[in-house]
Amino acid sequence: MTADAGNSAFPHSTPDGAIPRSEIPHSVGVIGGGRMGAGIAHAFLMAGAEVAIVERDDEAAAAGWERTMASVDRTLERSGAAEPRTHYGDRLTVATDAAVFSGCALVVEAVPEDAELKSAALLRAEAAMDPSGWLASNTSSLSITELAVFLQRPERFIGLHFFNPVPVSELIEIVVGEQTSLELVEHARAWSAAVGKTPIVVRDSPGLASSRLGVALALEAIRMVEAGVASPADIDTAMELGYRHPVGPLRVTDIVGLDVRLGIAEHLSKTLGDRFTPPQLLRDLVARGDLGRKTGRGFYDWPGVAQMPAPTNER
Repeated sequence: MTADAGNSAFPHSTPDGAIPRSEIPHSVGVIGGGRMGAGIAHAFLMAGAEVAIVERDDEAAAAGWERTMASVDRTLERSGAAEPRTHYGDRLTVATDAAVFSGCALVVEAVPEDAELKSAALLRAEAAMDPSGWLASNTSSLSITELAVFLQRPERFIGLHFFNPVPVSELIEIVVGEQTSLELVEHARAWSAAVGKTPIVVRDSPGLASSRLGVALALEAIRMVEAGVASPADIDTAMELGYRHPVGPLRVTDIVGLDVRLGIAEHLSKTLGDRFTPPQLLRDLVARGDLGRKTGRGFYDWPGVAQMPAPTNER
């Protein structure tokens, strides 16, 4: 059964909308071991799954393993858990061949926000998976329906938009494509709860819910800096203290990455109109290599971070 234009796109298994109970998939695959991919791998590892990360080459695969285990180490240190590091490391595999996905019940794509790159990664994963497996994309702005066009089993494909940084974020945005099965939506809501996140369910649309709102606010804040209305710190403080935002839009932009913000804004400008046209200041900062926290400088300086270009496999 597939989701239609009615309320069935937002299913609840109980009258009060309680999240259904479901076991975490025993084996989970992640395409890409950059910042987001490693965070997603960490989430499923901590929930008890075996996780396989596939990267483009051996060097990137090794970096993905180190990035994921560094997150595990930080979690163990914060929680004071008694489990040894090997309890998690022994369940983490990295590879360059998608064949490791053959036994995965779920594979999550987490490569950079480029439609052609994501489509190619999803096709490779689907070809390697058992037909009973589920496939997901971590896209923050691209259409799940369009990404599913060339898949053999589009009803088994969904959007699972994790937020950066994944280990401490509390939200997953579940994106329902035109052919996504309602069974998969129910599973996705349960998996989200099992990894300690709160799920929201949205129909496939440009920018989803979170990116569309977040980018709109960030772009206006950047225009205010560009026009000399106030400093980045004062604009952020206005939203933090005046509107109870935990973090202001410009600091969030630094954390997400100015290049990521620019890419999403350009996509939304094409699909939703001029109100999402990126400010020239954003383009200039990205061209200069000031991408935010990952390069040490954006709208803020981030002490202790090397001034170097961001890795190309990170979102």
